[in-house]
Amino acid sequence: MADATSAGATPLLPGLLDDIVICEILVRLPPKALLRCRAVSRAWRRTTSTRGFLLAHHARQPALLITSGHDYGGRLHDRDLITYDHRARAAGAQLQHVAQLDERDCGLVACCDGLLLISHNMNRKDACSSIYNPATRQYAPIPALCDSKVRCSVLGMYRHHPTGEYRILVYGKNKETAYRHEEEICFYDDACYIFALGSVQPLRNIGCPPDVEQLLLHREATTAVMFRGNLHWHIDQNETESNMIVVFDTTAESFRQMHAPVVPVFRNVPAYADLFDMDGVLGMLSCDEAADTIDIWVLQDYESEVWTFKCKIEVPVIEIKALCGQYDDCWYAVVMHVDGELLVLVQYAEWLLQIDMDGKFVATFHRHSLNLTKLQLKQTLVPHTFFLTLE
Repeated sequence: MADATSAGATPLLPGLLDDIVICEILVRLPPKALLRCRAVSRAWRRTTSTRGFLLAHHARQPALLITSGHDYGGRLHDRDLITYDHRARAAGAQLQHVAQLDERDCGLVACCDGLLLISHNMNRKDACSSIYNPATRQYAPIPALCDSKVRCSVLGMYRHHPTGEYRILVYGKNKETAYRHEEEICFYDDACYIFALGSVQPLRNIGCPPDVEQLLLHREATTAVMFRGNLHWHIDQNETESNMIVVFDTTAESFRQMHAPVVPVFRNVPAYADLFDMDGVLGMLSCDEAADTIDIWVLQDYESEVWTFKCKIEVPVIEIKALCGQYDDCWYAVVMHVDGELLVLVQYAEWLLQIDMDGKFVATFHRHSLNLTKLQLKQTLVPHTFFLTLE
């Protein structure tokens, strides 16, 4: 980024070295503030528009958990995508509006490097998908995922490092038509497919390995977690006899299995578990709704698949019910690692609550039709040519 301004040119800010202005100030700004800075001068616009600067700027952006829900005062079918920023100090500033989906039957299904993958007509045969960058407001439909011959369900999105392409992994039923005695007969071939954004090629069939059948059967229960550049899914113990993690190698584009810690069962109520990135270590949370606790496990040795129990968090369910008006509802938790600490968010009825490691309230929010996701948004201004190609 030091080459962004030419030698001998007027300093970006008098009294400060350009390297300090670029590497310590501008690169830390949120996207909206950075876009405003481009209006200061041509030098500022040129400096903040290079690909090297934009990649460094994206790397400095925080990864914020995404929630969704109808906003009060809006139309009934307006579905908001909202990020949760625990660092915000002002009252109510933790919830930040990112985008608004104007269709009733649509939702966020994947997120990668600041790009949102949205599914439309989710519960219908004519389901379709689109890609959206909330920082640049670029949007484009994905015709390849609207093909009526292949009914697709998104499993994840990733960057293929050998080519630099952004690719989408889907599970689809390929429709084959045959005729017998002049009667049309339809067959469906289950398989996994890959599509590269911006490609003119059709979906690429990579087969359906036996070890991912459970993942495909229960894909609604888990969201892919990107760790070490690969996609990871946890298969809950109550959904299959084996307790396992399915891994998709995004370079080789192949599946494999990993061992997961055994989740105990209390009072005949199985716990549900999920994965998260714990600052370079794969973590797993196990929520026991019968005991109102969250167990945290860490994978200390990734190659040897050695898991270690880290801690237990008591969920203050009695206090939560008193705060929320005694709703008879189940609680749902998401854990993420932020600034060296574990951030625990609990969804209960129409409430979002942040608790600390001791089970004490940190913040509470009331939101209509709230839906807490496990997806995280790390905003980007890096340009992508596939938007023009898809359009």
